[in-house]
Amino acid sequence: QGCFAGGTVLRLAKDLAENNKGARVLVVCSEITAVTFRGPSDTHLDSLVGQALFGDGAAAVIVGADPIPEIEKPLFEVVSAAQTILPDSDGAIDGHLREVGLTFHLLKDVPGLISKNIEKSLNEAFQPLGISDWNSLFWIAHPGGPAIL
Repeated sequence: QGCFAGGTVLRLAKDLAENNKGARVLVVCSEITAVTFRGPSDTHLDSLVGQALFGDGAAAVIVGADPIPEIEKPLFEVVSAAQTILPDSDGAIDGHLREVGLTFHLLKDVPGLISKNIEKSLNEAFQPLGISDWNSLFWIAHPGGPAIL
């Protein structure tokens, strides 16, 4: 689960950097979804949709606090990190390791679940920071496919 793991590790890297003076944390994440690829199946169309939306990927970033101006030129600032569990989302995106390998299932209402809860999620994330204009900063809801975004 690349997106979940990526968000979690960024939150952890932020904590490590802020609480260890001078620390720089190398974050490397990868997701290999090619192992979920199967031939088309009339009984498992959700699996085919997941295979079409998600692909292999990897990224790396160095997270630090208190940059050294003469040496470091930060591009982004992690101001806050949080997660929200959406109501009625249990099993919406599912992966299982079975005899045939890793299987992936995506409920067709995932875009609806996200769109119904995006305002609540943004309020929970930005209200403690005093931010009400969500367009005034760079934020990411989910690195999923176009329908999810």
